[in-house]
Amino acid sequence: MKGLILSGGKGTRLRPITHTGAKQLIPVANKPILFYVIEAVRDAGIADIGIVVGDTEPEIREAVGDGSAFGVRITYIRQDQPLGLAHAVRTARPFLQDDPFVMFLGDNLILDGIRALVDEFRSERPNCEILLARVPRPQEFGVAELEGDRVVRLEEKPKEPRSNLALVGVYMFDHTVHEAIDAIRPSARGELEITDAIQQLIDRGRVVKHHLVTGWWKDTGKLEDILEANRMVLSRAKRSIEGDVDAASRVEGEVIIGPGTVVRESILRGPLVIGARCRIEHSYVGPFTALHDEVELRNSEIEHSIVLARCSIQDIPVRIEASLIGKEVRIQRSQLKPTAYRFMVGDSSRVDVL
Repeated sequence: MKGLILSGGKGTRLRPITHTGAKQLIPVANKPILFYVIEAVRDAGIADIGIVVGDTEPEIREAVGDGSAFGVRITYIRQDQPLGLAHAVRTARPFLQDDPFVMFLGDNLILDGIRALVDEFRSERPNCEILLARVPRPQEFGVAELEGDRVVRLEEKPKEPRSNLALVGVYMFDHTVHEAIDAIRPSARGELEITDAIQQLIDRGRVVKHHLVTGWWKDTGKLEDILEANRMVLSRAKRSIEGDVDAASRVEGEVIIGPGTVVRESILRGPLVIGARCRIEHSYVGPFTALHDEVELRNSEIEHSIVLARCSIQDIPVRIEASLIGKEVRIQRSQLKPTAYRFMVGDSSRVDVL
């Protein structure tokens, strides 16, 4: 069995962060989302993994390498245009051949992994098995309609959903999916939809099963989703302090501090993670915060946020919360007069001011 991870999307809902980096490499609890996906596929007993990439291929190759760091073999598959999930499978056909495979969207997190799904597929051997979850806004997802235990109809982002059962970004297929993909045509939005391919399997009398997610999962396509994923992962954190924390500082709860980090006269209230070689002085770091490597925080407060590597935050008089701050950002209070806000802000940004 093989794994196919889709990592070619542009991440338009996360701009401007994704103007300069792959959305799948945004860290959750200081680890890229894509790494969680690779580990989930590996932990399901699959070592031969293809990653479908687009314009961010060089960045993903640099981060993931040949897969040896994860104990797997990685093959990179170029998809020049994001023309749909089924198109990605068609593009990956030389890698997949006729082997059964699991397809996992590279920006989805499933906290408890996919081992149970893969084991069920291996033992029962349907032609396809899809992962479903009940969601409050099914019109934002591919939606399944069931009759008893049978999947009878799928629809991609319907205006009037027939159920609240959304397709989670994990699918299991055998070789019959390839002929189903060959039989479909692009949708109204110009893409080859995987839901149409699965519907082809259903219409041809193939066995399409479903597996209902009972634990936590998240499509991390929006800021609030990434922050929620960060919260859930950190809720399982265990205390580990490798840095230097002085006696004037207070550390409460499950706090992870990386090597080379220095904490002086500050309050750290977990769960939270601070990477390597950071410096925290006269500051407060609150729950569900992830500070990546080489972050400097002075005379400031932050909680429920993600700060990427090599940022500097100094002398901010109001607590920062529910924020995602990109690499090498500098945020500081200016003493210049007359008092004014000064911005250099990229496309699709959001700025909240007092």
